[in-house]
Amino acid sequence: MNSTIRDITLADEGQRRIDWVKRYMPLLNQLEKEFKATKPFEGKRIAVSIHLEAKTAYLCLVLAAGGAQVAATGSNPLSTQDAVAAALVRNGLMVHAWHGATPEEYTEHLSKVLDIEPDIIIDDGGDLVAMLHSSRQELCDGIIGGCEETTTGVLRLRAREREGKLKFPMIAVNDAYCKYLFDNRYGTGQSVWDGIMRTTNLIVAGKNVVVAGYGWCGRGVAVKARGLGANVIITEVDPIKALEAAMDGFRVMTMLEAAEIGDIFITTTGCTQVIRREHFERMKDGVLLANAGHFDVEICKPDLEVLAVERRQMRANVEGYVMKDGRVLNLLAEGRLVNLASGDGHPAEIMDMSFALQALSVRYLLENAGKLEPRVYSIPKSIDYMVARMKLHSMGISIDCLSPEQERYLSSY
Repeated sequence: MNSTIRDITLADEGQRRIDWVKRYMPLLNQLEKEFKATKPFEGKRIAVSIHLEAKTAYLCLVLAAGGAQVAATGSNPLSTQDAVAAALVRNGLMVHAWHGATPEEYTEHLSKVLDIEPDIIIDDGGDLVAMLHSSRQELCDGIIGGCEETTTGVLRLRAREREGKLKFPMIAVNDAYCKYLFDNRYGTGQSVWDGIMRTTNLIVAGKNVVVAGYGWCGRGVAVKARGLGANVIITEVDPIKALEAAMDGFRVMTMLEAAEIGDIFITTTGCTQVIRREHFERMKDGVLLANAGHFDVEICKPDLEVLAVERRQMRANVEGYVMKDGRVLNLLAEGRLVNLASGDGHPAEIMDMSFALQALSVRYLLENAGKLEPRVYSIPKSIDYMVARMKLHSMGISIDCLSPEQERYLSSY
């Protein structure tokens, strides 16, 4: 099978990374055994666009164990790990991705993944869906359905659905309890700081950390920052979320106010130009700018480039923008997802839950082929609760069950 990767000789290293995370992903271990026995995806083709690292590679292998033909690409040029891509190819999967792909190469890789004429897609951020609704529309009639992993991707899907332009059913995996309550909060919270600290080798304690957005990702980043000893400031546009942040004990202010006192800025909004020219003009020398949203638009790089008189490579994944007055504003990972571009992404135990949701949602789509309208669906509660029970069991935790009398009481007036 043809693939587009950097170097197949990296496969041994990639396999070691996959083998490591497999030890800490008991839910996918269980599903892999089940799928090998039942082959629920036999004869089906699955196109995957997702951050291509060890944990996502294991998801692809689990789908392949269930009989699927899997073609994978990355959903971010800087998060693809070439060694992992090579390992997947050696395991018999098709991969079209490499680290540092240009925008043109990235688009080409997406298109090559779709060349398998997929029955199912798994998307991360909505780029596969966007291509299927533009340059590859001829494939839409053959799509049974798909799954979307991220908040950003779900927002794009719902916008397309509102306009009546969505051509096949999509499951909003991101909206499952077992995804956003854990992946977005604990996964993002830990992995963002892993990426920042690994990249900068600077202390967090005692610094003013500004978190833009108090959704589940922002909550996770803020709580971890407080645990590391930071003074945490939240900026928000939603009055209810702002009020919640204030009652959770965080300082809340506008970005313009925060710009003057922040040491580390982290965007988690999914919106554009969250930090821009008027903020850069007020920032202190040496600030760190990091993004944890899907696209590299939250920190306005064009404004930085206009204001800067010089750009310096300060460290790997740290670019310093020198202002006219000598201040240096440090942009991490080109403004892309700092936890993946500068780290390894979410912990394996967290992604185990998210990818169990993905795998079970793919099976649900196939079991309901032809029955679902072209719209965005919430993940079935039965799948959400199944994953929660599987996770509890893997942790050796038992919980109570309602008695028949309790069930009757709760269902009565």
